[in-house]
Amino acid sequence: MSDFVKYLLVILISYLIGNFAPSYFMGKIVKNIDIREHGSGNAGATNAFRVLGALAGGIVFIFDVLKGVLAVHLGLWLTGSSLGGMVAGGMAVIGHDWPVMLRFKGGKGIASSLGLVLVLFPKVGLILLGFGLAVIFITRYVSLGSICAVVLCPILLVVFGEPVELCLIAVILAAIAVLRHRENILRMLKGTENRISFSKKRGR
Repeated sequence: MSDFVKYLLVILISYLIGNFAPSYFMGKIVKNIDIREHGSGNAGATNAFRVLGALAGGIVFIFDVLKGVLAVHLGLWLTGSSLGGMVAGGMAVIGHDWPVMLRFKGGKGIASSLGLVLVLFPKVGLILLGFGLAVIFITRYVSLGSICAVVLCPILLVVFGEPVELCLIAVILAAIAVLRHRENILRMLKGTENRISFSKKRGR
């Protein structure tokens, strides 16, 4: 099998892996709703947490991370290179953000991106996870923690001396994540962005 065919398979299969939307299925199971018609309208873990509760949101988050993990391992297996793993993880993120099976209305790709980074760059992944959680804890903005983490990712990859092509893909994924969070950024600037609550009593 030629390298072209291998990468083509990686791209197609990883995109389909990203299409699997646990938040959509969890919404149907827990409340018989389309999660995209409630809350922020985002088919991701944060909206699942707000609309369906902490347990459902946590399950969605884990499965979204696993999508990135699975895709990266597929890419590594088929191509035998970190570039193949990076391409696969990136396509899973794109499939999550713009799933053809949900008419291209998906999530924002943060959890799947985390899965990608934890497999290929575990030290960087742990740093980003800790940093993102710290920002969320301090500001109570999940979106801000997510944005800060994805923007920091390519910077850390450069600092750790990763290959240029991997750093460039990380820059592209960071740009996509920021683009997907543009409405959150505008709401934060206006002071209307939802803050996560750490109290036992859930807000509406």
